Amino acid sequence: GYLEALHCDEGRQVKAGQLLFSIMPKLYQAEYLKAKAEARLVALELQNVKKLADKNIVSQTELAMAQAKLDGANADLAMAATHLSFTKITAPFDGTIDRIMFKKGSLIEDGTVLTKISNNKNVYAYFNMTEVEYLDYKSRSSNDIKNTVALILSNGVEHKYKGAIETIESEFDNETGNIAIRAKFPNPELLLKHGETGKIKMTVPIHDALIIPQKATYELLDKIYVYVVDAKNVVKARNIKIKQKLSNLYIIDSGLNKNDKILLEGLQTIKEDDMIKAKYINPQKVINNLQLIKQ
Repeated sequence: GYLEALHCDEGRQVKAGQLLFSIMPKLYQAEYLKAKAEARLVALELQNVKKLADKNIVSQTELAMAQAKLDGANADLAMAATHLSFTKITAPFDGTIDRIMFKKGSLIEDGTVLTKISNNKNVYAYFNMTEVEYLDYKSRSSNDIKNTVALILSNGVEHKYKGAIETIESEFDNETGNIAIRAKFPNPELLLKHGETGKIKMTVPIHDALIIPQKATYELLDKIYVYVVDAKNVVKARNIKIKQKLSNLYIIDSGLNKNDKILLEGLQTIKEDDMIKAKYINPQKVINNLQLIKQ
């Protein structure tokens, strides 16, 4: 039929059951009225047959056939009513109206998509992990730790609501070596829209971890060293073992303890057993204010 009226606009919020479009109903109204009249006629015929059957003028078989005819007429009426209801298109759920592809008076054929509705109260983010990342993540997480993730938007700002991992695919992609993961993020302010891009930040608590900046280390013969400053301000090279590599930090496995003081600046100009004038800086201040990535 023809699009008779639009009761919504693009980008508007709608509620479940709200009327969105009206299709010209004349053909379906005629079909419904015809089916309704036919059902009434058959109902009258059944009444007459029933009276005759009560007087044994007609058989019970004819009465049953008349009843079946009425059942068929009522089914046709219900079908016609359903077809007529299709001329009033309502929202199946709360959401946001997408682009409307047709104007008033457009011919709408069977299967035509008039618009799309997006329910953005919660948004799904799909991302991939490499096999190494997945195994590392699973090794550092446990059932008693909620698998929460953060979403970094395209402008670099972190979405204010944390998400939760809901599903992980059952196998890795043989071509990419990745496994697909889906996380769900609350979106009560409707900031996020379907089709947006961003980055997923995953964190797993590591308790009692000793962390140092990458910048405070140097490599020699495939080993990682730091300069430890002793009580006399003499620097000593010390080999350390790395437990976990982050983007700009190292989590120490062995070689250092929490009371050690390490050299952060000037590693290229210092050699072992040099005496220096060291200035102590609070570790938290180092983490917050200095360039941590090794040059």
